[in-house]
Amino acid sequence: MPETEEPGAGPRPDSPEWRQDDQIPLSPTHAGDIAYAYLRLARPKQWIKNTLLFAGPIAGGKIFELHYFALAVVAAVAYCFAASGLYMINDARDAKSDRHHPTKRNRPVAAGIISPRAATLAGSSLIAISLGIGLLVTAHFIVALGTYVAITVAYSLWLKHQPVIDISIVALGFLLRAISGGLATNLPISVWFLTVAAFGSLFMVSGKRYAEAEVTGHLAGEHRAVLESYSAAFLNYVRSLSSAVAIAGYGLWAFEGFSLTSGYIFIQLSTVPFVVAILLYALQADLGNAGSPEDVILHNRPIQMVGALWAALIMLGLYFPQLAH
Repeated sequence: MPETEEPGAGPRPDSPEWRQDDQIPLSPTHAGDIAYAYLRLARPKQWIKNTLLFAGPIAGGKIFELHYFALAVVAAVAYCFAASGLYMINDARDAKSDRHHPTKRNRPVAAGIISPRAATLAGSSLIAISLGIGLLVTAHFIVALGTYVAITVAYSLWLKHQPVIDISIVALGFLLRAISGGLATNLPISVWFLTVAAFGSLFMVSGKRYAEAEVTGHLAGEHRAVLESYSAAFLNYVRSLSSAVAIAGYGLWAFEGFSLTSGYIFIQLSTVPFVVAILLYALQADLGNAGSPEDVILHNRPIQMVGALWAALIMLGLYFPQLAH
């Protein structure tokens, strides 16, 4: 790990380093500061999740064809606008509870830099733009994008307070991204790949909930009410179950979807770094460092190296199978 703050790490709410009465800074007066606050509110680091929309053309061997690549890019941009808009609306609703979290308290709305009303207005505008961009793709894609927006709004309003349902809805968001990539390019996606996307995301979400409970301590329920319903043992069980299903699904995709005799040995070999990456992430989750999955991916060097090896094997297997002969 680099010498930076670990994902999910930070002082606990009951520690001397964390004082709730000095958590809200003065509102910025410069236009540049306001613009930066809105950029933070959009959470561009979260856009890494939208790379799932490229899964369809990559697995279909079409990623280097301009038509399919362009459709995937437009679809990903639409999801980036939608996700950022939804984050803004969610932060506007969660400002009070976010102030009970040692890192989320610094988000622009929770810190008093941007008002909840302004955040809601900006978020609604971004969602409208995303739907407009979605109209440039396909009719099926816009339905999937609209479904993603609808269930995420329902999550922010109510479903995030329902145990089990809350983590399932977040996992569904990843699944919809993978499905949307196929719908945008009119390319089929393996059911086993969708299994990996669904249960792999459930694995990460359960680790995120565990980290949130660890970091907020006795204030966990004030930060996120549903955390009071989860025990460490239950979240560990969800991680174990979901990772097992994700690994099994990946194995079925790699060994049933590709023939060993047709030069796709690289695909089968990719199961090794895939499992190692799952184990490395599970270690971070067990340490309580997985409160921000995108930070784990962006900052953990071992996961990055194993991920690069996995990606290389996938590209070799899909686009250069003749090298195996």
